[in-house]
Amino acid sequence: MANERTFLAWVRTSVAIVVFGFAIGRFAIAMRQLTALQGHASKTTGISVVMGMISILAGVVMMIAGGARYRKTRALLDEGKFQPAGFIVDMVTILTVLFGLALAGYLIYVEKSLG
Repeated sequence: MANERTFLAWVRTSVAIVVFGFAIGRFAIAMRQLTALQGHASKTTGISVVMGMISILAGVVMMIAGGARYRKTRALLDEGKFQPAGFIVDMVTILTVLFGLALAGYLIYVEKSLG
């Protein structure tokens, strides 16, 4: 049961990351419209769309990793040889922190360039 709850946590997190990526991409469109309303022509969306796509792809990869981890854990539990996750937890943590810092830096950059 705990393995299934953990898998569902992976699913919820993956969906949240995909939706977050969509919101980041949508942010680019909103910023373009805002600059157009201020009288500045902006033909580019900056890197928001790229960061949104990276987030969406990360969510998809995380879902695949969660499914693989679920199957592996299930097989190990059936054999009585379960090993807790180590590397994947560290990797997800590091990548999430780096992506968050990149987003924060980008928002600061956008704020300073518009302000």
